[in-house]
Amino acid sequence: MTRIGILSDTHSCWDERYLKHFSQCDEIWHAGDVGDSRILMRLSESGKKIRAVSGNIDHGDVRRLCPEVLEFQIEGLKILLTHIGGYPGRYSPGMESYLKSNDIGLMVCGHSHILKVIPDHKLGLLHINPGAAGWHGWQKCRTLIRIIIDEGKVTDLEVIELGKY
Repeated sequence: MTRIGILSDTHSCWDERYLKHFSQCDEIWHAGDVGDSRILMRLSESGKKIRAVSGNIDHGDVRRLCPEVLEFQIEGLKILLTHIGGYPGRYSPGMESYLKSNDIGLMVCGHSHILKVIPDHKLGLLHINPGAAGWHGWQKCRTLIRIIIDEGKVTDLEVIELGKY
């Protein structure tokens, strides 16, 4: 069993509640638009494994530290972490065939600032967009997600609302 905290679109904004809400997690995933590499450093102070990808606003240190795409496996579940990927029925160009040919079971992306958890029955995967954790953007509520991956399945998905500010 692996506990995961997921956030995206911090846009250089730090909130101490990130670490509070992820205190029981084994890993923290950031789905891009980090903004400032100090966000990653502060997350790493938790002592947890950090997996992060760069987004369309990222440059400099964040681009050097974070690839655009991460593919990995946890407890038998193949995971794709990226920033811009679309969602079931509206994937980015080429994404649907990539997901299918690589047998991805969980796709996590950011970019839209819209919280979405959508099962894709056609591809047999779960799509998660944690929404935006930072203050910049038009979102009405900042959000985080926690999940558990156990024996190849995502369980105990929780949405955490941080409010606007």
